[in-house]
Amino acid sequence: MAGVAVLGASRVLLPRTLAVASGRCSASVKSVLPPAPCVMSVPLRASVRKLQLCSSLCAGHNKWSKVKHIKGPKDEARGKMFMKFGMMIKIAVKEGGPNPDLNINLAHVLQQCRSKNMPKASIEAAIKSAEKSKPASQHMFEARGPGGCLLLIEVLTDNNTRCHQEIKRLLNKNGGMLSDGVHHNFTRRGVVAMAGKTISTERALELAIEAGAEDVQESEDEEEQPLLQFICDTMDVNKVRASLEKLGMQIASSGVEFAPSIFSSLDQDQLDTASTLIDALNDCPEVVRVWDNIQADS
Repeated sequence: MAGVAVLGASRVLLPRTLAVASGRCSASVKSVLPPAPCVMSVPLRASVRKLQLCSSLCAGHNKWSKVKHIKGPKDEARGKMFMKFGMMIKIAVKEGGPNPDLNINLAHVLQQCRSKNMPKASIEAAIKSAEKSKPASQHMFEARGPGGCLLLIEVLTDNNTRCHQEIKRLLNKNGGMLSDGVHHNFTRRGVVAMAGKTISTERALELAIEAGAEDVQESEDEEEQPLLQFICDTMDVNKVRASLEKLGMQIASSGVEFAPSIFSSLDQDQLDTASTLIDALNDCPEVVRVWDNIQADS
């Protein structure tokens, strides 16, 4: 499920993500495709697959920009991000081995590490540590947070009982609770992201058609910089990425994320509380990413 890492680990894609390192997959996005049932006027060759047209998911602003809670020093945040990347490397190595040429998931994670300027020595140390580390297992906890928001909490642990107790404690302390069935409200999808200022919306649509993507959406990264997300089937991530790179595009990240099918609209107080909860979860050493379905009131 979550082993096919994207960045995204807790604020990730994505998200969202892959925000990359934070994994908040629900960073506010806005589809740049015309809403159904509009039909694209650009003539297509018979051999080219049409894009799936969809309406906007939610407002195009970053919901976390309204949160008053001030993050710690940049160096501390950077250290936490690199720690999450190390966990994602461990997951990828555990699933497909330490050679990125033979392990495409590891290759994706390493690309995200480099895009965030993670030192080469730290990357190599993380790979070696993953090979030597004792067996660990992945789990996805399902929870509800402030205002009824939904959370998927991806963890990597060598002690399931201890991890379960810690996640439960953090939820109870910050207005959340474990809740079965939450995963039914999220959809697993492939996402290839690139900087949003580099091309126009019209060009993005043309690229999506040429690359075989199903949709294009506008989003923001952790620094509130615009992103273009090319949405595709999880099995087509590598193909879409390769096609975009062949067309001359600079890819920021690629991988698999969990996108919410329904959204929880929170007021400012609930948004503050939810941010505190998600920060507490992300600070847990065994948490890789947290996916949420939060949408701030416009």
